[in-house]
Amino acid sequence: MAATPGDDTDERMTLELGRRISVLRKQRGLTLVALAARTDLSQPFLSQIERGRARPSMPSLHRLASALGTTTPALLSGGEHAHGSAAEIDDDDVSLVRVGQGSMVTQSNGQAKALVVGERAMYPLEFVTNVTEFEDYYQHAGAEFIYVISGHLEVDLAERGIHRIGPGDTLYFAGDVRHRWRVVGLWPARLLVTQAGTSTAVDNIGSEHI
Repeated sequence: MAATPGDDTDERMTLELGRRISVLRKQRGLTLVALAARTDLSQPFLSQIERGRARPSMPSLHRLASALGTTTPALLSGGEHAHGSAAEIDDDDVSLVRVGQGSMVTQSNGQAKALVVGERAMYPLEFVTNVTEFEDYYQHAGAEFIYVISGHLEVDLAERGIHRIGPGDTLYFAGDVRHRWRVVGLWPARLLVTQAGTSTAVDNIGSEHI
């Protein structure tokens, strides 16, 4: 069967994400064996990811971001200027990402797509999520903002309570606030999630978000 344009886009995103992970690993002076030990992911699987032959789930991506000293949105967006067709414009002042560009992670219960490319002051992501049960808490140094495009969520902010939000609602919380969410009612929910950029933020690992 011939590949479709969507197949080409998917493959390109997977290759670009793998390339970024490989570059960061080498910049950190880590071997695949060392990265496997830090992430609890197998060395063969990491090799497949770096070569663009496998795509990590969001929990695996969280582990990789933490081990590489970055955040999941920054890793998806590219901590350096990306190559190829990741963005139509990518320089110090402007990032223009068209439909079919950017990086995406997809799994059975949703997907996340980076909406900027390169190292930025903020990292917006588009989430489509089917998660209907609370999972582990997630925590990071940068502040986060959620805008609900469609669907309904319950967002658990630990000591700051559980908040139900729907289309048009927004929720902001500061860095280091523990959080997790689940879809309530009809699913999936579609969200715009923005994290503040920070050079020191490191993801705490959990199966959170999509």
